[in-house]
Amino acid sequence: MITPVILCGGSGTRLWPLSRKSFPKQFVPLIDGKSLLQLTLQRVGALGPQLMVVAAESHRFLVSDALQGIPAGAQAILEPASRNTAAAMALAALQATDNGQPESLLLFCPADQHIPDTAAFARAVKEAVPSAEGGAIVTFGIVPSFPSTAYGYIQHGSLRPDGSLQVQRFIEKPAAPAAQALLLGGAVLWNAGIFLCRASVLLQALERHAPDILATCRKALPAPPAAMSPPAPGAAPQWITPTAPEFAACRSQSIDYAVMEHHDNVSVVPYPGAWNDVGSWNAVAELTPADADDNRVHGHGLTHKSRNTFIHAPHRPVVALGTQDLLIIDTPDALLVAHKDCVEQVKDIVTRLQDQQCAEAITHRKVARPWGWYDSIDLGERFQVKRIGVKPGASLSLQMHHHRAEHWVVVKGTAEVTRGKDIFLLSENQSTYIPVGELHRLHNPGKMELEMIEVQSGSYLGEDDIVRFEDTYGRATASQATSPEPPVRAPITP
Repeated sequence: MITPVILCGGSGTRLWPLSRKSFPKQFVPLIDGKSLLQLTLQRVGALGPQLMVVAAESHRFLVSDALQGIPAGAQAILEPASRNTAAAMALAALQATDNGQPESLLLFCPADQHIPDTAAFARAVKEAVPSAEGGAIVTFGIVPSFPSTAYGYIQHGSLRPDGSLQVQRFIEKPAAPAAQALLLGGAVLWNAGIFLCRASVLLQALERHAPDILATCRKALPAPPAAMSPPAPGAAPQWITPTAPEFAACRSQSIDYAVMEHHDNVSVVPYPGAWNDVGSWNAVAELTPADADDNRVHGHGLTHKSRNTFIHAPHRPVVALGTQDLLIIDTPDALLVAHKDCVEQVKDIVTRLQDQQCAEAITHRKVARPWGWYDSIDLGERFQVKRIGVKPGASLSLQMHHHRAEHWVVVKGTAEVTRGKDIFLLSENQSTYIPVGELHRLHNPGKMELEMIEVQSGSYLGEDDIVRFEDTYGRATASQATSPEPPVRAPITP
């Protein structure tokens, strides 16, 4: 049995401003309206009845949304801090052991790669099974098509009896001359960062090469119930959170540095199919067909007398006139214009923006919430205007504000509004007013998304001016004992 393990902890700073810390690239709908995480889950779904996801605790509800409709039983390990792939893989292997499956094969897949040929990928995994069952850690190498400086390389040796190739060494991202020499010398593959091995084999390798990482993860992972087992196909996901203080003490290191470069029983299976690690804007551009002048346009872009220019413009017209070798990435609150040779430096720009305390470096104007989303469409000295979307059946917390009042106007769907002691319904084009200090809640009782416009006014409009009394998502900030009397339904005319 193969258990896919989706490594979903990346921050995606190289794809800023589309990808940001609060909404990394693996959750962004990049391809045909689907996110890379959704496509990865679909790709591995046929490999086994169970899967794991290792992600940041702050992304729990983004992961939950992606898991909707996945037939396999899922366990999600939520890291309270980012500690790179060695710790993430250690947690998954430990959890497999806690599940009573120490000899199960774990297929570790990054969540942010695009592999369009699902059948070819499954064949490569099947080809790797004998080597993994024989005790090797199997990695997958992409047959290189050009001397890339953006990828690591795997130099392989002869064919092993199990049908895989022996790994001789891992090579970090080379400079251009070295990359050219590697391709001319042959016997090299791009390192895809995908691994297949038994859980017990990975734990033994960690014990040998990175015992401190393994010990810290073992200490941080909560003890399983006596009858712990992964959920059955179709069941609700299981959520597992390592303890924060213990996990924070873990050393942050990639699995390549921590284990693979030192381990002697590592093999590689070549994958000749289409593969894109979506690790830069150049890689994203390759997902869009080019015109006769090598221009690529996604959305509302227009090129004129331009060459080799990529425009990502999903929201408004963006025109490139007389440009060459440029990337133009437009979002509602930030714009990136970069030469195609400088894409690896985008992450450095994000660091500079963070140092300047620029909110757009981390969060989008449109912010995902467990109940839906909100989009801050206008902001002034004493007012803010938001579009708010609430999923069918979802509710915001029962809350109050000390410093702001709110006007709500429903533009789509039906809203159930709690205001003080009263509960009433609003339909499209109806509105209500929430005074400062009034207890209130918004709920979507319908089967379609609720959308409304919220106008806030007051002396302070920050998101921390929320006192929660009840919350479906465990975010309450005030005890129920301090809550005002519970509301009652009343036939109020809005």
